[in-house]
Amino acid sequence: MRIRIVVANQAEAVFYDLPSRTAGPLWTARLTDPIAHLHDRDLKSDRPGRFSNHAPLAGGRRGATAHHGTGGERSPRKHEAALFAGRIARQLELSQRNDEFDRVVVMAAPAFLGLLRKALPDSVRLHVAAEVGKDLLHEQPAMLPAHVPDEAFHELSPPQ
Repeated sequence: MRIRIVVANQAEAVFYDLPSRTAGPLWTARLTDPIAHLHDRDLKSDRPGRFSNHAPLAGGRRGATAHHGTGGERSPRKHEAALFAGRIARQLELSQRNDEFDRVVVMAAPAFLGLLRKALPDSVRLHVAAEVGKDLLHEQPAMLPAHVPDEAFHELSPPQ
């Protein structure tokens, strides 16, 4: 059984192979996103557009209008993190097509883990044996197997 461990945050992802529960992980690849370290102001050149509502405000004085931003709640940093999650997913998909692993364990902070989960194609998602909602990127590689849940070493249940 070949297990691929992906340890990631929104700026970096490291891929390891885990030959067995007792063996240390073997480094296989690393992806980085230097843009993730930039501030929102460096990622976007100007403020979101604005528009005015010309109808009077309820209970307000005559002629008062509401002003709204059109940028929404999506910051450039979140958008860049979603793009990076897509790069990680494509790397896993390529590795899966090359038959480099039987199952995957994904380790990432909870918010980024959600982005990764959305980005993974079904062909990779079928091989996900466990998800660990912790940012373990700076953990010593030898300590990573201790965070791999026991179910990752059991047979995967067939898709429903």
